[in-house]
Amino acid sequence: MTQEIHHLPRLVIAAPQGRSGKTTVTLGLCAALRARGLTIQPFKKGPDYIDPSWLSEAAGKLCRSLDPFFYEQPESLLQAFVGPAQNADLSLVEGNHGLFDSFDEAGIGSTAAVARTLSAPILLVLNATRLGRSAAAIVHGCQTFEADTNIAGVVLNNVARGRHEARTREAIESHCHIPVVGAIPRDANLTIPDRHLGLIPRAEAETLLSAITNCQQAIEKYLNLGMILRMAELASPIPTPDDPNRVEVRTSEPRPRIGILRDRAFTFYYPENLEALEAAGAELVFVNALADGELPPVDALYIGGGFPEIFMDELSANVSLRRAVKEAAEHELPIYAECGGMMYLARRITWGKRSAEMAGVLPCEIEMTDQPQGHGYVVAHVDEQNPFFAKGTDLQGHEFHNSRVITHEPLHTAYRLSRGNGLGDGRDGILVHNVLASYTHLHVGGAKDWAKDLVRRARTYRQSREVVRDRP
Repeated sequence: MTQEIHHLPRLVIAAPQGRSGKTTVTLGLCAALRARGLTIQPFKKGPDYIDPSWLSEAAGKLCRSLDPFFYEQPESLLQAFVGPAQNADLSLVEGNHGLFDSFDEAGIGSTAAVARTLSAPILLVLNATRLGRSAAAIVHGCQTFEADTNIAGVVLNNVARGRHEARTREAIESHCHIPVVGAIPRDANLTIPDRHLGLIPRAEAETLLSAITNCQQAIEKYLNLGMILRMAELASPIPTPDDPNRVEVRTSEPRPRIGILRDRAFTFYYPENLEALEAAGAELVFVNALADGELPPVDALYIGGGFPEIFMDELSANVSLRRAVKEAAEHELPIYAECGGMMYLARRITWGKRSAEMAGVLPCEIEMTDQPQGHGYVVAHVDEQNPFFAKGTDLQGHEFHNSRVITHEPLHTAYRLSRGNGLGDGRDGILVHNVLASYTHLHVGGAKDWAKDLVRRARTYRQSREVVRDRP
């Protein structure tokens, strides 16, 4: 296996705990450095769609996902990083949760572990609220808790006043021997509106974009951008092995068309997933479930997650598309749906006193709840015949939903869960016709055959229709 050596300026933005200001700093850096004429490649550690939508907007470049839960081998995570990073002047990786928080006690799933795999310096964002000299103890603990954790600098967030900043800065720099590259005062404008499940996705409203401008202005005013750039440029060269599993399908056959519902209601798509479908031979056709009155000619349908409950009245009002999707399913169109997509395929969504009809493909209804019904990583074992995965396949995904399925009849399901909640009772993946709909979100890093199997099924469906058309 050959290796290439890459010098790629990069920086991981992390914090001792969540809600410290990582997103504010990363968004602001993306926008501020882009304004300087640099090409910035954003990454997000962890399973997430919403933060990446904002990072993509701020950087002007699609945010990628890096998560050891999906990329179990360090080489695979490196490959996922290096490809996009080669096309940028600087890569910024926003961590998630606390620096050392992980899905396992060994810490292999932490932001710190990702930084070590990437040999990337860490810019630590510290919430300085009610902290003085103790801030140095926190930073020093992060420096020494695990070996080879390269914390290159600190950003103080939520600083109260000049004296507070000076004392905290002095303590960190004298005891930890790394620079404080800036201090951001408390500012209510440095937030992005949120609701259940986190921030509001970027695609939902243009009026939210002022949040990025506010973050950019704060970063430009309070942080030393020159020092931050030098930290990123000092990242050591990294060797990256070739990817033996990457195969781009080349065929003279017509490319099967895969329809994708993508609009304000359905925004949860990993760019890696869409690219994997194209690499496997598919032509992607995007459909607006809020506005398009009919389903275009497609050979399969992929409905990702999102917030259909927010737009359920508009989705319900588009009666012609709902009927078209149901008729297509009844005529065995392959349909793969995740979470919000599954909700759209149900008979109805109910949220408090509001209720709206959906496509009616699945024999169930969806009820919104006040509390999370599933949140975190999922490990699924495919134990039933289905349109897209071979029996015995293991899948690693994630879920986050404040809804549950209501049904008065048994559901035929494809997945047995050893981790995660799914539909409940250790099951997920509703099967109807050629439809597989689940609460589990998949990323191609943790479901390596997903794209090629979906394209294979679409191609088979296309060929079956051509046979019918050619009959005398």
